[in-house]
Amino acid sequence: MTFSELNFVGFLVAFFVSFISGAIWFGPKTFYPVWMRAKGNASGQLTGEQNKPVLLFGGTIIGVLFQTLTLGLIINSLQANNPEFSVTDGSLVGLALGVGIGMFASLSHRVFGGESLKVWIIETANDAINLTIAGAIITYFN
Repeated sequence: MTFSELNFVGFLVAFFVSFISGAIWFGPKTFYPVWMRAKGNASGQLTGEQNKPVLLFGGTIIGVLFQTLTLGLIINSLQANNPEFSVTDGSLVGLALGVGIGMFASLSHRVFGGESLKVWIIETANDAINLTIAGAIITYFN
């Protein structure tokens, strides 16, 4: 599992698709209004303390980069041991990591933090979907 074996075109395409998918997911016409209400913010607007675009978008970019890079390295390792590894297999690896680790790693934090399950589902389902799509893209380019 090395960086030299990673197809950076596939990695970058998967990153951009995941980032754009997240932007659509949390768009004003999709889940953003529902998510904000579920978080107890009826106005749907970020407060001054929350509205820090560099931190918000910078943190999102770094998070998606690391998720996609980690997924790419795992898929490369699996492909090295299985030449028949398909796009379906890649998407299933992304789904397994997204649901099995991404979603459920944060569940206890959310429950103990007092957030609703609705907030948890909206936030983490996006990660699971993006990792599923990214897994297919990375596998396709390898």
